Amino acid sequence: MLLLIIGLVMWGGLHFIPSLAISFRTQLISKWGEKKYRNIFSILVVTSIILMILGWRLIDPVSIYNPPEWGGSVTGLFILIAFILFSAAHSESNIKRFIRHPQLIGLIIWSVGHLLSNGDNRSLILFGVLGVWAILEVILINNREGDWVKPDSVSAKSELLVTIKGIVIFAIFLFAHPYLFGVSPIVS
Repeated sequence: MLLLIIGLVMWGGLHFIPSLAISFRTQLISKWGEKKYRNIFSILVVTSIILMILGWRLIDPVSIYNPPEWGGSVTGLFILIAFILFSAAHSESNIKRFIRHPQLIGLIIWSVGHLLSNGDNRSLILFGVLGVWAILEVILINNREGDWVKPDSVSAKSELLVTIKGIVIFAIFLFAHPYLFGVSPIVS
């Protein structure tokens, strides 16, 4: 459990720096330079993800609640939507004209999807904390950045590419899920 908690605290702490510790972030960038700051930040984020995965896998699951019978059926759809939103966050997309923070909203949807099909202690901690973190990030970023300036419209071709990229990433994770996380998302 400790590794999972350390990974979650590390993840949240690192990502809250730009919203809650702006002067600290500025000092680090002044001291190290933008590139070194980003490299260290990236290494620490990857480390936090590894700790979360290892911590989650090491915990013996204990049932906390019974997910709804239909939960597993909608989880796949929620995860597919989340990956399309992740893809949109890093591409030119009309999705950004309707959703200000597609990656964070995708993470919230991803978390809810997992909580609809997993009622154990480790899932509740991992997906619950990440979902709450994403909600807090949306609020903090909105407060920091002020009014939303919607991007210009993009072509249908760009939107199709974003969607295809999201579907491909979804398919890769669907295949890799048992190897990465020790659980098959496909229920037979």
